[in-house]
Amino acid sequence: MNAVNKLLNALGENTKLSPDEWSKERTFASGNKKWLANILPSELLNRSVKQAVESLVTINESGEFYPTFPDNIETPNYGDKWGRLANYIEINNRAIAEMHGDRTKNGILSSIKLLPALPPSAKSWANCVILSQIFPNIYGDGYNKGPFEENSIYGIKLNAGYSGNIIDYDIVDKISPEEQFQAFNQLAHIHGLKTGFRTVISADQIKVAYPYENDVTFNWDNPEHQEMFINEHVKLINLGFESIFIDSAKHIGGYDMQNYAGVGALPGYEQMQYILYEIRTRSGKTSLSFVGEKSTGDFERYKNLGLTTGTAFVPPDNYDKVKCWSTQFKYSKEYAPGVEVSNDNDEGGRSYEDRLNRINSTLFAYEYPSDKLPSFMQMEDLFPLRYDTNTHHLMMTNPSYSTDGTPLSHWENLFTKDDGRAYNFKAAELFGFAVNL
Repeated sequence: MNAVNKLLNALGENTKLSPDEWSKERTFASGNKKWLANILPSELLNRSVKQAVESLVTINESGEFYPTFPDNIETPNYGDKWGRLANYIEINNRAIAEMHGDRTKNGILSSIKLLPALPPSAKSWANCVILSQIFPNIYGDGYNKGPFEENSIYGIKLNAGYSGNIIDYDIVDKISPEEQFQAFNQLAHIHGLKTGFRTVISADQIKVAYPYENDVTFNWDNPEHQEMFINEHVKLINLGFESIFIDSAKHIGGYDMQNYAGVGALPGYEQMQYILYEIRTRSGKTSLSFVGEKSTGDFERYKNLGLTTGTAFVPPDNYDKVKCWSTQFKYSKEYAPGVEVSNDNDEGGRSYEDRLNRINSTLFAYEYPSDKLPSFMQMEDLFPLRYDTNTHHLMMTNPSYSTDGTPLSHWENLFTKDDGRAYNFKAAELFGFAVNL
């Protein structure tokens, strides 16, 4: 039984699927590419997982309706170098998790529910969903706190399974955490999306858990810790993820440390070369995309490190400059710097018009589609957040915005309302022009 059907059974649903009329009424179509637009996230997040599955099957690009979820759904095939052209969209799966009182849970189920509203990949390049959290965070995992109490996603535990914020641990007797990730990936693939996840490499931001012992701080000079880091990431790649976003990658090997904002030692340059090589080799995946935060400027350094692209170099507000850089890198098919709509450090305040202008630059600033630069955006660039929070705040803290202790109230209050709906439609129109290029 495939992981999607196993998940449905674990949730008490049967595996027989029906066309989703609700989704048909909200479908944005551009050629064969379909997704839901002019929508508020709460409308999706309040649906069941089965309804989300039916939505994805109803709007899938092939036009074929599957009465049960198929066993053989492959990742969209854009060749081994797909990551060089991709649009990376980071979804904070903790922020959209279910908030039950002070508990945070089931973020992977919420991520599945949001998939129908993400634009599928274009004819010439892939869209890739990056999940913000996979591993447990060091403090307060599984709980939400006040809006100004630190509960950072940037501090993780290895050798401790997967985050209680993300996995539905109420059903692990029926479907394992690994199979829940597999189900997410299979559903993303049927919607025409690649998938990946964020990781951290700053040693003091990583704890290693051992049974019946206190956690210890990660140490890059400890061969056991390095081996654990590699194997934990290979496990996830083997579950269907194809990209890893590496926080603080610019500073690997002690480069430009005066601007380093992380905490603790970083791996050496040759050490990280080895780690990335081993992840590729042990997983058997030649098509992996490694994205380095701010790993641009010294382009040969990052290309030779094994990265596919890096963020925060090309000026996103200037269409002509983005096009100029796309021309400069048109013959570089293994590595290119990327364009950011926004990143995980975004503190809000940017107008809707400026965000849409940046999306326009990322999707269209080139001479030919094969020249396109990779791009990076956040959940907020498709679904605007409420005005008193921002992307970075939700990475550093985990507040519940529920007024009555229910998940629906949190989802309704996390995002903007009518103006967010209108913005979402305008963003969809831009993607609509791009997906058939």
